[in-house]
Amino acid sequence: MSSHRTSDQQDIQPGRWSRRGVLAALGAVPVAAALAGAAGGTARAADGTGTAAVAAKTRALTATVTPEAGGTYGVGMPVSVTFSHAVTDKAAVESAITVTADPGVEVAGHWFGDTRLDFRPKTYWAPGTTVTVDLRLAGVRAAAGLYGTQTKSLTFRIGRSQISTVDLRTERMTVVRDGAKTAAYPVTGGDGEHTTWSGIMVISERLKETRMQSSTVGLGDEYDIADVPHAQRLTTSGTFIHGNYWTAASAFGHSNGTHGCIGLHDAKGGKDKATAGYEFYDGSLLGDVVIVKNSGEKTVDPANGLNGWNLSWKKWKAGSALA
Repeated sequence: MSSHRTSDQQDIQPGRWSRRGVLAALGAVPVAAALAGAAGGTARAADGTGTAAVAAKTRALTATVTPEAGGTYGVGMPVSVTFSHAVTDKAAVESAITVTADPGVEVAGHWFGDTRLDFRPKTYWAPGTTVTVDLRLAGVRAAAGLYGTQTKSLTFRIGRSQISTVDLRTERMTVVRDGAKTAAYPVTGGDGEHTTWSGIMVISERLKETRMQSSTVGLGDEYDIADVPHAQRLTTSGTFIHGNYWTAASAFGHSNGTHGCIGLHDAKGGKDKATAGYEFYDGSLLGDVVIVKNSGEKTVDPANGLNGWNLSWKKWKAGSALA
């Protein structure tokens, strides 16, 4: 199951997506202390003359970072920072955030609207890379009356490379791990009325089982499946690659009949290790890349999920406030 193309377009809101399992809130310091630190002073009692009085008239900007610290992710995982309020002084905020890689590679930022800033290298991360994110936002002015409150570092690791390519003309998906083909699965994709987004997509959420309802993606009461197995999110607006037990096995590899998702044959309950749905889920990581081609649909919006790889390096860098 999935979102209808039209509902995808309506639901896109840059900087918002399902965060379960992939977000970590960063620790904050009180606004008064952050402002005092920026000014080199000490916060005093709220007597109308000290920093505390100023702080009472300000708002605190907090940042949430994807992915979680300490995890291992696929080569397509960007660093995505979402902010609690709209940022107008983007250069100041972007300058206060650094993303570095070991082994070293150039990393650049790109703003999606006023509340989301993503970072990525020119090409996918090299397997084994260690990525470090440093936020030095405490005291940074982000907009009129809006100041950062956080000083935090986090590190995560890139695991093996896995790039899966779905060709919806042939209804097959090929999985390439560390440069070698490891699997090929028959699939079913979006039908003529509910085409699947094309382009480069990154797995941003993994659910062993989940409920999918057509009403949540603007399709009325067309479906309500309580136990969809092995679901992996590709877009904010509702595109998944997931197990499918309710479609005849003969359909996979022969016809496209979903509401926009990519379906792999699976068993009810998701316990059959021999099924394609189980195997693909079991071998995947958050941050793995899934490329869809020949779907009959345009390329997914880069802000619809963690899908900034659909922008050229030139266009990506042009979206930085420091360009």
